Amino acid sequence: MRVLHTMLRVVDLDRSIQFYTDVLGMQLLRRNDYPEGKFTLAFVGYGSEDDGAVIELTHNWGVESYELGTAYGHIALAVPDAYAACAAIKQRGGRVVREAGPMKHGTTVIAFVEDPDGYKVELIQRS
Repeated sequence: MRVLHTMLRVVDLDRSIQFYTDVLGMQLLRRNDYPEGKFTLAFVGYGSEDDGAVIELTHNWGVESYELGTAYGHIALAVPDAYAACAAIKQRGGRVVREAGPMKHGTTVIAFVEDPDGYKVELIQRS
């Protein structure tokens, strides 16, 4: 067994695809409309779905907002330099909600950014 994807429900699919591709540097791997079900699925990631886990962005047509709830935590991405990643994300229009720096009670350098729907994405510095 292996993890295939994580699904996030998004309000504006094009805006979310733009964030994950232009701001976080992922690729749009595929996008399919399902008119009978009134939804669209888009898969984004850093490589082939055959090689690693990806993110499924689900847009339910006509839905104006979602409640994120208190159970969701975040998606984590490994980056070689969290400080540089934050600078690049801000330059590309992304929102950094926790600047890069050592985590509380530890030494690992982390940062958090937020996608257009309010989902948190953690950047973990790994050399």
